[in-house]
Amino acid sequence: MRPPRSGPPTSAGHILAVLRAEGPLTRQELQDRIGLSRPTMVERLEVLHRLELIRQTGLRASSGGRPAQMLAANDVGRTALVADVGQRHATIAVVDLRGTVFAQVHRPLPVGHLPGETLSYLLDKGRELLAESGRTDSMCAFGLSVPGQIDHEQGTTIAPPTMPGWSGLRLRERFSEALAVPVFLENDANALAFGAYCDLGRPDAALVGVKVGTGIGAGLVISNRTHRGETASAGEIGHIRIEGNEQRCDCGRRGCVSAIASGQAVIRRLRPTGVRTAEDVVRRVHAGNIEAIRVTAAAGRLVGTVLATVVTIVNPRYLRVGGAIGVLPPFLNSLRDAVLANAHTSALDGVSVDACLLGVNTTLTGLAGLVADEVLAPAAVDALVHA
Repeated sequence: MRPPRSGPPTSAGHILAVLRAEGPLTRQELQDRIGLSRPTMVERLEVLHRLELIRQTGLRASSGGRPAQMLAANDVGRTALVADVGQRHATIAVVDLRGTVFAQVHRPLPVGHLPGETLSYLLDKGRELLAESGRTDSMCAFGLSVPGQIDHEQGTTIAPPTMPGWSGLRLRERFSEALAVPVFLENDANALAFGAYCDLGRPDAALVGVKVGTGIGAGLVISNRTHRGETASAGEIGHIRIEGNEQRCDCGRRGCVSAIASGQAVIRRLRPTGVRTAEDVVRRVHAGNIEAIRVTAAAGRLVGTVLATVVTIVNPRYLRVGGAIGVLPPFLNSLRDAVLANAHTSALDGVSVDACLLGVNTTLTGLAGLVADEVLAPAAVDALVHA
């Protein structure tokens, strides 16, 4: 979907972009950065105030005279409804554009759940949460993450085989008609990676985020944007084939990383000991069960070996791991050791390998950040100003 045409680099939308990137700033600091005359700057700021897109955050300490007011982008006044749907769960939450969660509900789902009931649940529960949190009137967008590739032009998804019936659904159309707000779709691993990036304060650095739950996926954040690739399949490390392994994968091929080291694979290996779910794995690892620790560590080592190549190619500053299985200490520690042992030495200089600190809310934060980047983009703001 092509964004609306943006105004010049002195438009209201670009002023807001400067505040988002560098704020809080005083009016004089804004004027110095953008090069506008004082009357024009006052006019632009009045428009942004009227649209509730900027807010005052305090006063700049003064060395003499009246302290100057500080201005910032208003990322707390607007509300997004965000949802993360996986192979075994659906989470929906009310957030502001900074990622603050006001209300959320997590619902386990059976394997093979069909979209009709799940999508209706998200709509009904979303409206309920908005009303309960008193944020209905400030809702500006809906963000949804799902496994698989996203066709961002059509607003549809190419879901994994474990989610029958989800491929080709006009998800954007369905939610935009029901909620009357813009709808943004994202792959779940991309949303997790962007959430980890936002939690770090949007540093001027590349980040690789890895989600290890039922399956395995990765997301890349480069130059403050999610890198999706030419066919929206960037980060699909779960379907890299490991030579010499013939374990069948859900995708139909044999020897994929996901078939050997995903949460589903860990559960399968531990099934003879009574394990049936990822929650069973987590409980056993935390209880010190030797076999569960051994199997999760082996899975982490394999994923880390694959990620060593990713780290060498992308050369990120941050590698963040999420998902119920991915954050388990045996998995994460083995993954880290494999990356450090196998990636190119120069790519390891200063690299940080750790768990996503926000836990299950990392994906929700990522969706909030992605929504903010869309609805507060210069082109979108300038279109709003001239509407």
